[in-house]
Amino acid sequence: MSSRARQIAGVVLRHQARALARSAFGLAGRARLRAASARAWREAFEELGPAFIKLGQLISVRPDEFSDEIVAQMQAMQDAVPALPAAAIREVVRSEFGRDADELWDCFEDEPVASASIAQVHRARLKRAYRPVWGGELPAGARVAVKVIRPGAAEAIRADVAVARRLAEAVVRRGLVRRIDPVALLDEFAASVERELDLRVEGRFADRFAFDFRDDPVVQAPRIVWPLTARRVLTMEFIEGWRLTEVDRALAEGVDFYGLAVHGAEAFMRQVFVYGRYHADLHPANVFVTPENRIAYLDFGIVGYLTPQERYHITQVMAALVYRDPDRALTHSAELGVHVPPEKVQTVRRELGELLDALARPGEGTNETSSFAHFGYGFLRLLGRHGIEIPSGYGMLIKSLATVEGCSRMLYPEIDIIATAQPFTTRVLAKALADPAVLRERMPEAVRAALRVLVS
Repeated sequence: MSSRARQIAGVVLRHQARALARSAFGLAGRARLRAASARAWREAFEELGPAFIKLGQLISVRPDEFSDEIVAQMQAMQDAVPALPAAAIREVVRSEFGRDADELWDCFEDEPVASASIAQVHRARLKRAYRPVWGGELPAGARVAVKVIRPGAAEAIRADVAVARRLAEAVVRRGLVRRIDPVALLDEFAASVERELDLRVEGRFADRFAFDFRDDPVVQAPRIVWPLTARRVLTMEFIEGWRLTEVDRALAEGVDFYGLAVHGAEAFMRQVFVYGRYHADLHPANVFVTPENRIAYLDFGIVGYLTPQERYHITQVMAALVYRDPDRALTHSAELGVHVPPEKVQTVRRELGELLDALARPGEGTNETSSFAHFGYGFLRLLGRHGIEIPSGYGMLIKSLATVEGCSRMLYPEIDIIATAQPFTTRVLAKALADPAVLRERMPEAVRAALRVLVS
C-alpha cells in the first residue's frame, strides 16, 4: 500500500472512530450511529482535499446507491479552502501566457474574492476594450473575474483518483460492497473532473449559454475574454449582485423575488427540455440576483448534455410527475436506460404510483411533499431498493432539478415548482407532437394524455 493510500485510510479511520465516540459506541441507537458515521465521511473527504470534495459532490446525487444520511452530508460539503499566496497564482498566469499578470490586466488584485479546492478567483480590470463572442463590448477598464487553477491541483486530483481506484478495486475483489460499484463511480468522477480542470471548456459553455438566452432580458452569464483565457486561466466579466443567501439586502433594493423565482425555474427547464445543455452545479453561490432584476448564472464547470431523444423522454417523465402518471414515467424512463426487470414491473409501478399520489396538489400539503426533490430522490431510492441500475447522468439531472427548486424557494418560499412546470412541459410536448412524424407515432399516447389532463 502506498503512503497516500495509508494516509487516506488513516484519515477515514480516525474520523469514523470519532463517530463511534459521538454515538456512544452505538449505544445511543442505530439512527444516531448512522448520522455520526455520515458526518465522519464528509469531514474525512473535506480533510483529504480536492479530489475527495469533488467525489463527495458526485455521491450527493446518488441516493439510489448511498444512504440518506450520507447523501445529505455530501450535499452540505464545503468546497472552500484557505487562499494560496498571490505569488503562486501569478506564477500559474506567467506559465500560461509567458507574461506577468500586471502586463495582462490593470489592477490585478492579490486578495482573492473566492477560493475553492480546484481554483481561486481574483478581480482585475481590462487594459483595453474587448468584444466577446456574444453580447456587448467590454470597455477598457471593465472589471473582470480571473479564475485560476491552483498550482498542483490537477496533478494531486489525478493521483488521488488513481489511488482511490486501486482501493476500490481491492474492495470489489474482496466482496466488501454489494449495493454500489465504486470503480464505475470513480470512472464517472474522473471524466467529470478532467473537464473541470480545463477552464476553456467552462468558457465555451458560458458562451453557448449566453447565445441560448440571447433574447431573454432576465437571464445573464458572464462574457468571456478569450485572449486572456487558457487551460488554467479563465477571464470573464465580473457581475455585481447578491447571492441567494443575501435575499434581505436584495429585497431592500426592490428585487422582484417572485418573478425571478418563476423565471429562473422556467429558464432551467428551457436548458434541459429545449436546449439539451444545462448548468449542473447550481447552488446559492453560483446564482446571483442583480440590481437590474436579472438572474446571473456563474461557474459553468459542471454541465450536462442531452440528445434530442433524451430531451423528449425527460420531458415526458416530467409530464408524468405533473399529471401523476406512473405508466408514463416508467415507459419513458426505460427509453433513458432505466430498465426494470419484467418480474419487478408491477411492484415498481405500484410503489411509483404511491410516490406520485403522495405529492400534494397545488395549494395542498407542505412544500416538502409537493416538491420535485421529494419525487426525484424518492424515485432514485425506489430504483435502488430494487437493484435497478441508474444510467450515468440521470442522478445528476435529478439533483440539478431539485437544486433549482431549492434556489427558487430561497427567492420565494411558497413557489410550487410542479405547478410551474405544468404549462411549460405541456407546451414543449405539444410542439414536439406537432412534428408529423412524431404525431403519427405518438397519437394513441397523446389521446390518452389529453384525456388524463381533462379529468385531472
